[in-house]
Amino acid sequence: MSFDRSIKIAPSILSADFANFGAEIRAIEAQGADWVHVDVMDGHFVPNLTFGPPAVKAFRPHVKTFMDVHLMIAPVDLYIEAYAEAGADMITAHVEAGPHIHRTLQAIRAQGVKSGVVLNPGTPAEAVADVLDLCDMVLIMTVNPGFGGQKFIHSGIEKTRKIRQMIGDREIHIQIDGGITPETAPLVVEAGADVLVAGSAVFKGGSVDAPEVYGQNIRAIREAAEGARAKAA
Repeated sequence: MSFDRSIKIAPSILSADFANFGAEIRAIEAQGADWVHVDVMDGHFVPNLTFGPPAVKAFRPHVKTFMDVHLMIAPVDLYIEAYAEAGADMITAHVEAGPHIHRTLQAIRAQGVKSGVVLNPGTPAEAVADVLDLCDMVLIMTVNPGFGGQKFIHSGIEKTRKIRQMIGDREIHIQIDGGITPETAPLVVEAGADVLVAGSAVFKGGSVDAPEVYGQNIRAIREAAEGARAKAA
């Protein structure tokens, strides 16, 4: 994957129909999704339980774009190899999930996949200052991780701006996860984000039998985000 800062919409399949993941993934990609975001939760680091490596391996044949696997688990290092082998294109791990984020990012890169670091709402931007050179992406949570459908936490906007300044001219994406809608997307894009995770905002009102709704939702977020970028330019 070559690097560029174009706006990318990454629907979270946490909001998809769990009985029909393959068709759901194919539908969102056909309707304009740039990446597919997979939220992995362990019921310990966050209060929910989702996808183990076998599930991610089952998703992989359906993903033709880019599979972005967000590990909300602790400990995390023990599972990096399994998720890489399951087919992740990028693995992101939380600063808060263990004592050695530098080592965790090294372990991700050692698997030959792209690496990302994640910040919870209560974690300052400065927590990633010394590991940016090991990152392909910084993910800023604008909800507390664990559940979909939460309201956007606005303190993430200033954090995004700080991270963008810290990155400078390095080829590092900024992803935002939590409460992204056509109303909030412009706020984080103006601050420097380029990858937007959206769950309920993409899947609401649609289905594999009515995938055009997914397309309408994706386009609404993209148009709002690109409009904000054009104004800021």
